[in-house]
Amino acid sequence: QVQLTESGGGLVQAGGSLRLSCYASGSFFNSYAFGWFRQAPGKERDFVAAMSLRFDTTNYVDSVKGRFTISRDNAKRTVYLQMNTLEPEDTAVYYCAASLVGRPSSRVSDYRYWGQGTQVTVSS
Repeated sequence: QVQLTESGGGLVQAGGSLRLSCYASGSFFNSYAFGWFRQAPGKERDFVAAMSLRFDTTNYVDSVKGRFTISRDNAKRTVYLQMNTLEPEDTAVYYCAASLVGRPSSRVSDYRYWGQGTQVTVSS
């Protein structure tokens, strides 16, 4: 089992940057693929980015390609989401998730463990 704790959210102006962190406690960090999802008020939870188990493959939703970068540091048990050139449409609660499916899945149902979320607000 793994417990996930996100941090790094906040309020930023359009065009700015934030880096989200997701610390994973518990067992077998190296056994999981990780993803980031986001949920805006009144909307479903949507896929943002994911990195495979062997961190040799990444996957991004089209709207963030070229702006967001997912990475992981196994020694620090931490997954990051670097977000640049933020837009008001990026405003949401961002969730980190862990999956035993090795590939960087975009499906919510492939992720077993979830963090509590961190709020990202982008002002225009």
